[in-house]
Amino acid sequence: MDRLSVNLLGIELDNPVIPASGTFGYGREFAELYDINCLGTFSFKGTTLRPRLGNPLPRIAEAPAGMLNAVGLQNPGVDRVISEELPRLKTVFRKPVMANVSGFSVEEYAETCARLDACDQVGWLEVNISCPNVHDGGMSFGTDPAMAARVTKAVKAVTTKPVIMKLSPNVTDIAAIAAACQEAGADGISLINTLMGLRISLKSRRPVLANVTGGLSGPAVFPVALRMVYQVAKAVKIPVVGMGGVSSAEDVVEMMLAGATAVEVGAANLADPFACMKIIGDLPAVMDRYGIDNLRDIIGGAL
Repeated sequence: MDRLSVNLLGIELDNPVIPASGTFGYGREFAELYDINCLGTFSFKGTTLRPRLGNPLPRIAEAPAGMLNAVGLQNPGVDRVISEELPRLKTVFRKPVMANVSGFSVEEYAETCARLDACDQVGWLEVNISCPNVHDGGMSFGTDPAMAARVTKAVKAVTTKPVIMKLSPNVTDIAAIAAACQEAGADGISLINTLMGLRISLKSRRPVLANVTGGLSGPAVFPVALRMVYQVAKAVKIPVVGMGGVSSAEDVVEMMLAGATAVEVGAANLADPFACMKIIGDLPAVMDRYGIDNLRDIIGGAL
Protein backbone atom coordinates (compact mmCIF):
# COMPACT_ATOMS: atom_id res chain seq x y z
CA MET A 1 0.00 0.00 0.00
CA ASP A 2 1.49 3.35 -1.04
CA ARG A 3 1.66 5.99 1.71
CA LEU A 4 -0.31 8.46 -0.45
CA SER A 5 -3.15 6.07 -1.31
CA VAL A 6 -6.68 6.33 0.08
CA ASN A 7 -9.88 4.35 -0.40
CA LEU A 8 -12.89 6.36 -1.55
CA LEU A 9 -16.06 4.31 -1.21
CA GLY A 10 -14.48 1.03 -2.17
CA ILE A 11 -12.22 2.35 -4.94
CA GLU A 12 -8.50 2.70 -4.30
CA LEU A 13 -6.95 6.04 -5.26
CA ASP A 14 -3.20 6.38 -5.75
CA ASN A 15 -3.48 9.69 -3.89
CA PRO A 16 -6.33 11.88 -2.57
CA VAL A 17 -5.92 14.71 -5.12
CA ILE A 18 -8.94 15.20 -7.43
CA PRO A 19 -9.39 18.14 -9.84
CA ALA A 20 -12.82 19.63 -9.14
CA SER A 21 -15.69 19.74 -11.60
CA GLY A 22 -15.73 22.75 -13.87
CA THR A 23 -11.97 23.28 -13.66
CA PHE A 24 -10.73 20.25 -15.62
CA GLY A 25 -13.20 19.90 -18.50
CA TYR A 26 -13.51 16.25 -19.54
CA GLY A 27 -9.79 15.71 -19.03
CA ARG A 28 -8.50 15.79 -22.59
CA GLU A 29 -7.16 19.33 -22.54
CA PHE A 30 -5.01 18.65 -19.48
CA ALA A 31 -3.87 15.29 -20.90
CA GLU A 32 -2.09 17.31 -23.60
CA LEU A 33 0.04 18.92 -20.86
CA TYR A 34 0.90 15.96 -18.60
CA ASP A 35 -0.05 12.36 -17.83
CA ILE A 36 -3.28 12.82 -15.90
CA ASN A 37 -3.06 9.25 -14.62
CA CYS A 38 -0.95 10.70 -11.81
CA LEU A 39 -4.22 12.02 -10.32
CA GLY A 40 -6.31 10.13 -7.79
CA THR A 41 -9.16 10.71 -10.24
CA PHE A 42 -10.98 13.83 -11.45
CA SER A 43 -14.53 15.12 -11.39
CA PHE A 44 -15.59 16.00 -14.91
CA LYS A 45 -17.50 19.05 -16.05
CA GLY A 46 -20.99 19.44 -14.60
CA THR A 47 -23.31 17.50 -16.91
CA THR A 48 -27.04 17.95 -17.41
CA LEU A 49 -29.71 15.90 -19.16
CA ARG A 50 -29.86 18.27 -22.11
CA PRO A 51 -27.17 20.50 -23.69
CA ARG A 52 -26.69 23.96 -22.19
CA LEU A 53 -25.05 27.02 -23.71
CA GLY A 54 -24.52 28.59 -20.32
CA ASN A 55 -24.87 32.20 -19.21
CA PRO A 56 -24.15 35.30 -21.33
CA LEU A 57 -20.71 36.91 -21.27
CA PRO A 58 -18.85 38.11 -19.27
CA ARG A 59 -18.85 35.03 -17.04
CA ILE A 60 -15.59 35.45 -15.12
CA ALA A 61 -14.41 38.21 -12.79
CA GLU A 62 -11.28 38.54 -10.70
CA ALA A 63 -11.46 38.95 -6.95
CA PRO A 64 -8.88 39.32 -4.18
CA ALA A 65 -7.35 35.85 -3.61
CA GLY A 66 -9.90 34.24 -5.90
CA MET A 67 -12.33 34.57 -8.76
CA LEU A 68 -16.03 34.76 -9.52
CA ASN A 69 -17.64 32.58 -12.15
CA ALA A 70 -21.13 32.40 -13.60
CA VAL A 71 -20.55 29.95 -16.45
CA GLY A 72 -24.03 28.50 -16.11
CA LEU A 73 -23.27 24.78 -16.53
CA GLN A 74 -22.34 24.96 -20.20
CA ASN A 75 -22.06 21.35 -21.39
CA PRO A 76 -23.01 19.16 -24.36
CA GLY A 77 -25.61 17.12 -22.46
CA VAL A 78 -25.32 13.62 -21.03
CA ASP A 79 -25.86 11.72 -24.29
CA ARG A 80 -22.92 13.41 -26.02
CA VAL A 81 -20.78 13.04 -22.92
CA ILE A 82 -21.40 9.30 -23.04
CA SER A 83 -21.04 8.91 -26.80
CA GLU A 84 -18.15 11.33 -27.40
CA GLU A 85 -16.35 12.58 -24.28
CA LEU A 86 -15.98 9.31 -22.39
CA PRO A 87 -14.59 7.34 -25.37
CA ARG A 88 -12.03 10.13 -25.95
CA LEU A 89 -11.16 10.18 -22.27
CA LYS A 90 -10.54 6.44 -22.30
CA THR A 91 -7.60 6.96 -24.64
CA VAL A 92 -5.75 9.11 -22.07
CA PHE A 93 -7.11 8.10 -18.63
CA ARG A 94 -7.18 4.51 -17.40
CA LYS A 95 -8.78 5.09 -13.98
CA PRO A 96 -12.44 5.39 -12.93
CA VAL A 97 -13.67 8.96 -13.32
CA MET A 98 -16.07 10.92 -11.10
CA ALA A 99 -19.20 12.00 -12.98
CA ASN A 100 -20.53 15.37 -11.82
CA VAL A 101 -24.28 15.75 -12.40
CA SER A 102 -26.51 18.81 -12.28
CA GLY A 103 -30.26 19.13 -12.78
CA PHE A 104 -33.25 21.41 -12.49
CA SER A 105 -35.79 18.86 -11.28
CA VAL A 106 -35.65 15.63 -9.29
CA GLU A 107 -36.52 13.73 -12.46
CA GLU A 108 -33.63 15.29 -14.40
CA TYR A 109 -31.14 14.34 -11.71
CA ALA A 110 -32.40 10.76 -11.66
CA GLU A 111 -32.40 10.32 -15.43
CA THR A 112 -28.92 11.80 -15.92
CA CYS A 113 -27.46 9.73 -13.08
CA ALA A 114 -29.07 6.55 -14.37
CA ARG A 115 -27.46 7.02 -17.78
CA LEU A 116 -24.01 7.71 -16.36
CA ASP A 117 -24.31 4.89 -13.85
CA ALA A 118 -24.37 2.46 -16.78
CA CYS A 119 -20.94 3.64 -18.00
CA ASP A 120 -18.00 1.41 -17.07
CA GLN A 121 -15.62 4.37 -16.81
CA VAL A 122 -17.70 6.08 -14.13
CA GLY A 123 -16.63 5.16 -10.61
CA TRP A 124 -18.67 7.65 -8.58
CA LEU A 125 -21.60 10.00 -9.17
CA GLU A 126 -21.08 13.46 -7.67
CA VAL A 127 -24.48 15.13 -7.53
CA ASN A 128 -24.39 18.91 -7.44
CA ILE A 129 -27.47 20.08 -5.54
CA SER A 130 -26.66 23.79 -5.81
CA CYS A 131 -28.94 24.04 -8.86
CA PRO A 132 -32.28 25.91 -8.77
CA ASN A 133 -35.40 23.77 -8.48
CA VAL A 134 -37.54 24.97 -11.41
CA HIS A 135 -40.63 23.29 -9.94
CA ASP A 136 -40.35 25.02 -6.58
CA GLY A 137 -39.76 28.70 -7.17
CA GLY A 138 -36.11 28.46 -8.12
CA MET A 139 -34.80 27.64 -4.64
CA SER A 140 -31.62 25.58 -4.72
CA PHE A 141 -32.08 21.91 -3.87
CA GLY A 142 -29.13 22.17 -1.56
CA THR A 143 -30.58 24.87 0.69
CA ASP A 144 -33.30 22.69 2.23
CA PRO A 145 -32.74 19.32 3.95
CA ALA A 146 -36.00 17.86 2.66
CA MET A 147 -35.23 18.79 -0.97
CA ALA A 148 -31.67 17.51 -0.67
CA ALA A 149 -33.04 14.23 0.65
CA ARG A 150 -35.54 13.97 -2.23
CA VAL A 151 -32.78 14.24 -4.82
CA THR A 152 -30.61 11.76 -2.92
CA LYS A 153 -33.40 9.16 -2.71
CA ALA A 154 -34.32 9.58 -6.38
CA VAL A 155 -30.73 9.12 -7.53
CA LYS A 156 -30.05 6.17 -5.23
CA ALA A 157 -33.18 4.43 -6.54
CA VAL A 158 -31.81 4.26 -10.09
CA THR A 159 -28.06 3.77 -9.54
CA THR A 160 -25.69 1.11 -8.27
CA LYS A 161 -22.47 3.13 -7.99
CA PRO A 162 -21.46 5.31 -5.01
CA VAL A 163 -23.41 8.57 -4.83
CA ILE A 164 -21.63 11.62 -3.42
CA MET A 165 -23.87 14.63 -2.76
CA LYS A 166 -22.10 17.94 -3.43
CA LEU A 167 -23.30 20.65 -1.05
CA SER A 168 -23.71 24.39 -1.36
CA PRO A 169 -22.10 26.55 1.34
CA ASN A 170 -24.81 29.19 0.92
CA VAL A 171 -26.86 27.82 3.81
CA THR A 172 -27.27 28.42 7.52
CA ASP A 173 -26.57 24.86 8.68
CA ILE A 174 -24.61 22.75 6.20
CA ALA A 175 -24.30 19.87 8.68
CA ALA A 176 -28.10 19.49 8.69
CA ILE A 177 -28.12 19.23 4.88
CA ALA A 178 -25.37 16.60 5.01
CA ALA A 179 -27.21 14.61 7.67
CA ALA A 180 -30.39 14.64 5.57
CA CYS A 181 -28.47 13.31 2.57
CA GLN A 182 -26.92 10.57 4.69
CA GLU A 183 -30.33 9.58 6.03
CA ALA A 184 -31.67 9.44 2.47
CA GLY A 185 -28.96 6.98 1.44
CA ALA A 186 -26.02 9.05 0.21
CA ASP A 187 -22.75 7.15 0.18
CA GLY A 188 -20.60 10.26 0.60
CA ILE A 189 -20.65 14.06 0.83
CA SER A 190 -18.51 16.58 -1.04
CA LEU A 191 -18.20 20.25 -0.14
CA ILE A 192 -18.00 23.12 -0.62
CA ASN A 193 -19.34 24.48 -3.85
CA THR A 194 -18.71 28.17 -4.50
CA LEU A 195 -19.86 31.02 -2.28
CA MET A 196 -22.09 33.64 -3.87
CA GLY A 197 -20.32 36.91 -4.61
CA LEU A 198 -20.51 40.14 -6.62
CA ARG A 199 -18.11 42.59 -8.32
CA ILE A 200 -19.08 46.06 -9.57
CA SER A 201 -17.18 47.97 -12.23
CA LEU A 202 -16.19 51.43 -11.04
CA LYS A 203 -16.19 52.66 -14.66
CA SER A 204 -19.63 51.43 -15.69
CA ARG A 205 -21.08 51.38 -12.17
CA ARG A 206 -22.72 48.09 -13.04
CA PRO A 207 -22.07 44.47 -12.00
CA VAL A 208 -19.08 43.00 -13.83
CA LEU A 209 -20.81 39.68 -14.53
CA ALA A 210 -23.71 39.54 -16.98
CA ASN A 211 -25.41 37.21 -14.49
CA VAL A 212 -24.85 39.90 -11.78
CA THR A 213 -23.71 37.39 -9.13
CA GLY A 214 -21.29 34.50 -9.42
CA GLY A 215 -19.59 31.79 -7.40
CA LEU A 216 -16.48 32.80 -5.45
CA SER A 217 -13.65 30.27 -5.43
CA GLY A 218 -9.92 30.33 -4.76
CA PRO A 219 -7.73 30.70 -1.65
CA ALA A 220 -10.08 33.29 -0.15
CA VAL A 221 -12.68 30.61 0.62
CA PHE A 222 -10.31 28.02 2.13
CA PRO A 223 -10.93 28.80 5.84
CA VAL A 224 -14.70 28.75 5.26
CA ALA A 225 -14.48 25.47 3.36
CA LEU A 226 -12.28 23.92 6.04
CA ARG A 227 -14.74 24.93 8.77
CA MET A 228 -17.65 23.38 6.87
CA VAL A 229 -15.77 20.16 6.09
CA TYR A 230 -14.95 19.88 9.80
CA GLN A 231 -18.59 20.41 10.80
CA VAL A 232 -19.92 17.91 8.26
CA ALA A 233 -17.31 15.28 9.11
CA LYS A 234 -18.46 15.48 12.73
CA ALA A 235 -22.13 15.24 11.73
CA VAL A 236 -22.05 12.22 9.39
CA LYS A 237 -20.55 8.74 9.32
CA ILE A 238 -20.04 8.55 5.55
CA PRO A 239 -16.87 9.70 3.74
CA VAL A 240 -16.36 13.39 3.03
CA VAL A 241 -14.58 14.88 0.02
CA GLY A 242 -13.27 18.34 0.88
CA MET A 243 -12.72 21.25 -1.48
CA GLY A 244 -12.68 25.03 -1.58
CA GLY A 245 -9.56 27.13 -2.08
CA VAL A 246 -7.14 24.21 -1.96
CA SER A 247 -3.90 25.19 -3.70
CA SER A 248 -1.05 23.35 -1.98
CA ALA A 249 -0.03 20.02 -0.47
CA GLU A 250 -0.31 21.63 2.96
CA ASP A 251 -3.93 22.53 2.19
CA VAL A 252 -4.62 18.90 1.26
CA VAL A 253 -3.22 17.68 4.59
CA GLU A 254 -5.24 20.30 6.47
CA MET A 255 -8.45 19.24 4.70
CA MET A 256 -7.78 15.60 5.56
CA LEU A 257 -7.17 16.47 9.20
CA ALA A 258 -10.57 18.21 9.15
CA GLY A 259 -12.17 14.94 8.05
CA ALA A 260 -11.79 14.67 4.28
CA THR A 261 -10.96 11.27 2.79
CA ALA A 262 -10.08 12.90 -0.55
CA VAL A 263 -9.55 16.50 -1.61
CA GLU A 264 -10.67 18.33 -4.75
CA VAL A 265 -8.66 21.18 -6.27
CA GLY A 266 -10.62 23.76 -8.25
CA ALA A 267 -9.63 27.33 -9.09
CA ALA A 268 -5.92 26.51 -8.71
CA ASN A 269 -6.16 24.54 -11.98
CA LEU A 270 -7.26 27.69 -13.78
CA ALA A 271 -4.36 29.73 -12.41
CA ASP A 272 -1.83 26.95 -13.09
CA PRO A 273 -2.80 23.94 -15.23
CA PHE A 274 -0.02 21.92 -13.54
CA ALA A 275 -1.35 22.67 -10.02
CA CYS A 276 -2.58 19.16 -9.21
CA MET A 277 0.54 17.49 -10.54
CA LYS A 278 2.68 19.81 -8.39
CA ILE A 279 0.55 19.21 -5.29
CA ILE A 280 0.89 15.44 -5.68
CA GLY A 281 4.64 15.81 -6.15
CA ASP A 282 4.92 17.94 -3.02
CA LEU A 283 2.89 15.66 -0.73
CA PRO A 284 5.68 13.25 0.31
CA ALA A 285 7.96 16.08 1.49
CA VAL A 286 5.10 17.73 3.40
CA MET A 287 4.24 14.40 5.01
CA ASP A 288 7.87 13.94 6.06
CA ARG A 289 7.99 17.45 7.48
CA TYR A 290 5.00 16.79 9.73
CA GLY A 291 5.77 13.18 10.63
CA ILE A 292 2.99 11.60 8.58
CA ASP A 293 3.73 8.01 7.56
CA ASN A 294 0.47 7.35 5.71
CA LEU A 295 -2.27 9.76 4.61
CA ARG A 296 -5.00 7.34 5.64
CA ASP A 297 -3.87 7.73 9.25
CA ILE A 298 -4.63 11.46 9.41
CA ILE A 299 -8.21 11.46 8.08
CA GLY A 300 -10.27 13.29 10.70
CA GLY A 301 -7.23 13.67 12.93
CA ALA A 302 -8.34 17.12 14.13
CA LEU A 303 -11.88 16.07 15.03
